[in-house]
Parts: sequence; C-alpha cells; structure tokens
Amino acid sequence: MKSIILALVATATFTAGLFAADSEEGFVSLMDGKTFNGWKKAVENPDTWKIQDGAFVAAGPRCHLFYVGDEKPFVNFHLKVEVMTEPGSNGGIYFHTQYQEQDWPRAGFESQVNVTHSDWIKTGSLYGLVNIGRAAAPDKQWWTQEIIVKGKSITVLVNGERVFEYNEPAGAQAGQPFARKLDKGTFALQAHDPKSIIRYRNIRVKRLD
Repeated sequence: MKSIILALVATATFTAGLFAADSEEGFVSLMDGKTFNGWKKAVENPDTWKIQDGAFVAAGPRCHLFYVGDEKPFVNFHLKVEVMTEPGSNGGIYFHTQYQEQDWPRAGFESQVNVTHSDWIKTGSLYGLVNIGRAAAPDKQWWTQEIIVKGKSITVLVNGERVFEYNEPAGAQAGQPFARKLDKGTFALQAHDPKSIIRYRNIRVKRLD
C-alpha cells in the first residue's frame, strides 16, 4: 500500500510539473537576473535602478527602464512579470511604448503597480482608461502581473485572476500628450519617485502574432 501511495504522489507531482511547463510554453525570458543586458535606462537618474537577488529594483527619482533586446516591435503578446512593492510605492509596466531619455513615456499604455501609494489608481489598472480603486495584491509579497494584447483587446491578470478586459473602441485616436492607443512597441518598467521601492523579476513574453 505504501508503495502505491508513493507512486501516486510521484505521478501527481510529475503531472503538476507538466502543467506548469505547458503554461510557460512559447515564453521567452527578457532578463538574466544578473545584468541589464537587453534593457536601457532613461538618461534621467539612471542610478535609480539596481539589480538585487535576480530582480530589477527601482529605488530613487523617476527613471524608466526600457526593453531594447529585440528590434522587432511587439504587437500581440502575453507578458508576465513578477512584482513586489514596499508600502507606499508607485510604479508601472508599460507596453506598446518606445524609448525616451526622460519624462513619463508618451507612447503606449501603463499597467499600474500600486498597492498603498496615495494615488487611488491601483495595481492592474490601465492608467487613464480603466482605473481600479482596489489593489489586487498586497505589499511585500511577490505577485504575477500579466498583460495580454490580442487585436483590439487588452486583458490584465494578477495572480491568475482577471482584473479586466478592455476593448478599444472603433475609431479610437491617439491622445496627447499620452497616446494610449493600441499600436506596437516595446516594454518599460517605471521608477516613479524617491519614496517608491519596487522589484520586478522573471519577466517573460510570448508573441501572439
């Protein structure tokens, strides 16, 4: 009986491993956890960004970190990022954006990262378009934030739970100064202010083109 139970446990563990592997099939890592290879800091306040324990750490004045490791723009994709915030921190994950030397990225969208910062727009929000007032994950714990873009649809998940699905209306035009219109581009991570400390790790993406 004991051997049968052990066999069942082993089978269950192996099966769970297969499902975990399947869920990541087709994803490509965008960071090595040791260097900034494939990433480019904005010119303003570059010392804000550090690498600690395999994570990009934002801790300092405003500076954005852009992914430049692939010349082909991202259009339709599934992005996964593990995130952890310190209390009172604000940050974001940009997509369909492009490199800027300074200021807030004007191209693309920001998927908000904010649990207890004074800004009422919380984690998972599509900043300025789909604003959510309740954080979907706590400070000081890792969570997975996923962004899926397919055609005219944007879906955001936090720890596997869908936060919302946004469907861009027909005839939508790029705004000013922030475009917030589906197009193409790259990804960026936000360091928002000197009091915000946020960690980003295990960044991976799958193209859906």
